[in-house]
Amino acid sequence: MIKDKKILIVGAGGFIGGHLTNKLLKDGNRIVAADIKPKEYWFQDFENVENHYSMDMKDINNCREVTKKIDFVFNMACNMGGMGFIENNKAECMQSVLINTNLLIACKENEIKKYFFSSSACAYNKTKQQEVFIEGLKEDDAYPANPEDGYGWEKLFSERMCRHFMEDYGIQVRVARYHNIYGPYGTFDGGREKAPAALCRKVINAKKKNENKIEVWGDGKQTRTFLYIDDCIEGTLRLFESDYSDPVNIGSDEQVSINQMIKIIESISGIEKLERIHQLDKPKGVRGRSSNNDLVKKVLNWSFKTKLKEGLKKTYDWIYVETNKRGSNLSKYTKS
Repeated sequence: MIKDKKILIVGAGGFIGGHLTNKLLKDGNRIVAADIKPKEYWFQDFENVENHYSMDMKDINNCREVTKKIDFVFNMACNMGGMGFIENNKAECMQSVLINTNLLIACKENEIKKYFFSSSACAYNKTKQQEVFIEGLKEDDAYPANPEDGYGWEKLFSERMCRHFMEDYGIQVRVARYHNIYGPYGTFDGGREKAPAALCRKVINAKKKNENKIEVWGDGKQTRTFLYIDDCIEGTLRLFESDYSDPVNIGSDEQVSINQMIKIIESISGIEKLERIHQLDKPKGVRGRSSNNDLVKKVLNWSFKTKLKEGLKKTYDWIYVETNKRGSNLSKYTKS
């Protein structure tokens, strides 16, 4: 367990960053938290934390400022969202490479010895994800390089940058390829939300409005594996404390289609069945994506614990409460 360290978390106002801050704070660490979002847009905001609101980490001078006298750095920051966002904002997504590069330069200058980078399954070669149900993607499947355009290229390039800073300057890096992380305290409306949160919201709205239909992007047959946030944080910290320095999958191997996920959420809500209005012209991403967890089991002795239905129940319940509190005014959750 990491304890009694001064840790910088970049992207702390976001979904995964907020949960990571909570865990490391509870474990007895001193946290410096930075995010480009103003205070009112942070998903979780903790006392006894040195918070830097509205701090743009694409500015190297900001990176230099917050990395002074820091033990470890976790880079959880990026400009991203669900498929609706990343397919239509590729230039914005690519600019996140500046965050990682400038943070690594600042870490070198301030003699920080250990650095974590949050990568993504979007770094994997698209040609290996063209069927609905696929074999799990192994870490070597990122090459030859052909990742998701924009966001995936940023992640793959940034992984490489981490590797070379380790080789050239001795900074110990840890890189996790996250596979569709979901759970409470994240975006569920406004265009940046991912499938689990979006579908929970749609089912909740249908139930509240007594409607019997929901809109589904694509034919609903596209598949993914989804990892609950608590498992993500556990896997992240286990990786960080290990001596393994190559990219590794942090995901589940419980592969489901979007249609299957809707059925699970319907059962959670108590709705028998909603009519699906399939919107075939909407962004859908790759046809199938699944995490192969052989390597993470071998090098970290780690596997996910939370089954999809259990995690979706927690996510659904949280979104239900939030929509009751805010009605149709969900602006706090539209920026991630």
